[in-house]
Parts: sequence; structure tokens; C-alpha cells
Amino acid sequence: MILMYATAARINEILSIKIEDIHIEVDKPYITVVGKGGKIRTLYLLPKAISHLKAYIREFHGVKSPNEAYLFYSRNHGIYGKLSDVAVNKQLKKHADAARLSCKEVPDNMHAHIFRHAKATHWMDDGMQIVQISYLLGHSNLNTTMKYLDITTEQEIRALETLHDEGSNKIKRNWKGRMDDLVDKMGLISIK
Repeated sequence: MILMYATAARINEILSIKIEDIHIEVDKPYITVVGKGGKIRTLYLLPKAISHLKAYIREFHGVKSPNEAYLFYSRNHGIYGKLSDVAVNKQLKKHADAARLSCKEVPDNMHAHIFRHAKATHWMDDGMQIVQISYLLGHSNLNTTMKYLDITTEQEIRALETLHDEGSNKIKRNWKGRMDDLVDKMGLISIK
């Protein structure tokens, strides 16, 4: 659950992770996943997720596990058999039912995709720009992200404003020379 929430990855992306896809002993720990359409994405990890991931690997894979082994494997098929999303959702429902006894806000229809939606919504609530959220979710179309978040019209307007503030001249130019020189260097025609 922590990895699903921390990365906002799709359940199939999480369940397809193999040991060789995990890079946690580097400066910026990350996991490589294959998303929709075969797109390869890099999911960077924060300390809490790394800590839990290391503990999980120690307990369920031991000191040395083959690179081709699935991180989350099926008990029936062993380390080379991918755990199914049905099995994950069944466990999530079981734990949600138990948690609901002390916390009524736990959803009745708990499933893995709720973690992805929750993380995306929390990113937006924290002020992250819609383009960044879209990129992190692996969406190729910004409209998918807008629908995905079930955002209000007001939130949509704010999100679109983060794309481009048409009235702002506060953006600092990187080019220090004259604009005509830049246009010439790029081989463009100046529009006046």
C-alpha cells in the first residue's frame, strides 16, 4: 500500500516490478516501470517508501534474489509468478473492512486504484501544478488528468492558470542578448 500511494503508480505497474527494476542503493532511489502503451517511467522514492521497501525485500526475498523475480509474487507460482490485481484488491478489501471498525471514513469499495487517485489529489491540494501531476501519473493527455482528479470548475481554472499566466511579465528571460540575435541564431523569422 505504501508503494502504491508513494508512487501513484497503476496497480499493473506495481505488480510488474521485478528486482532488476529497483534501484534503492543510489543517490536518488527509483523504480523503473512499464506503463500504458509500453512507456517506460521512472518513479523516484522518498525515505519512508525506501525503508518499507527494504524491509519487504529482506523479509520476502532474502539477501540475494534473482533479478528476474517479481517484487510482489504469487504464493502459488513463486517468485517468477506475478501477483494478480484480484489478489491485491481482495486483501485491501479485507484490511479495509477491519479498519472500518475503528474509522468509518474507510471506503466500502476499497481497491488499489484509490491510492493513485488519493496521491494525485493530495499533490494537487499541496499546490503541485497540473502538468507535473499529469507527468507523474504517466498521462499523455492533460485532459485525462483533469477528468481523473474529478476537480471542480474553480480548481480546473486554477490548474490551467499554472500552465501559463498570460498577464504576467514576471518570467525572467534566459537569453541575455537582443531578441533579434536570438531569432537569427535559431534561423527563425522575426514577427513584428
